[in-house]
Amino acid sequence: MPPGPAPQQMPERQPIPGVKKLVAIASGKGGVGKTTVAVNVALALVKLGHKVGLLDADVYGPNVPIMLGTTQEPLATMDKRIIPVEVAGLKMISMGLLNPGDKPVIWRGPMLHSVITQFLRSVQWGDLDYLVIDLPPGTGDVQLTLIQTVAVTGAVVVTTPSTVALADVRKAIEMFRQVNVEVLGVVENMSTFACPHCAKPIDIFGHGEGAKTAQAYGVPVLGEIEIDPRIRIGGDSGKPVALLGENALGAKSLFDVARAVTARLEAVSANANAPSVQID
Repeated sequence: MPPGPAPQQMPERQPIPGVKKLVAIASGKGGVGKTTVAVNVALALVKLGHKVGLLDADVYGPNVPIMLGTTQEPLATMDKRIIPVEVAGLKMISMGLLNPGDKPVIWRGPMLHSVITQFLRSVQWGDLDYLVIDLPPGTGDVQLTLIQTVAVTGAVVVTTPSTVALADVRKAIEMFRQVNVEVLGVVENMSTFACPHCAKPIDIFGHGEGAKTAQAYGVPVLGEIEIDPRIRIGGDSGKPVALLGENALGAKSLFDVARAVTARLEAVSANANAPSVQID
């Protein structure tokens, strides 16, 4: 079997001033609950005592404002920097706040590059422990712009256990590896469902396949999130379950993922800062 293409040589990527760690939440395909994971993990990190921002980079489907229950328009400073909207201690910016309603965004690559660069460089994030970026599904222009523009600390890939979703997970992992971005791990969303009558688990979309894919690529499983109507209702109503705290029904697995992400980020930073050993 011929070797895969070598990782690309990328231009030097600059950090965002004040932001300690930048986490991209990605998925190979749509419909796997990536934004739900991004919003709830960001809020869980706030609840765990961290300073957190959330950048909705899914320009074509900017659903973060709906999930956070806000239509507030961001303000601008005198020097034309954007002030993010704050919800429950979480700083957030989204095209959904700038282009509200049902009017679609119909843009080509250069325009996408411009708006993503502006969100990264012109937003006044302040001091953040984590900036969570909700990427659009797939491996397109927005992902490449992000990766080429700023120093991403690591990426989280969200999937469901279905075979179709997992085929695209492999592409997403390969994309990040090609551009030298650390894959922090895989989150299996909609993993299992507890029958309300007998409490036995029902694997509607399968179960454990995300772990097998992660193992095949040598990346950790950051958690499994169950199918729980409360998670869906929270997003639809603008009150994500993570807002209610770790002990709220449906929230524990999301807090577990948040803790797993922070642990992986610390490990990645420790490895990056470790002195290299020279063998004579």
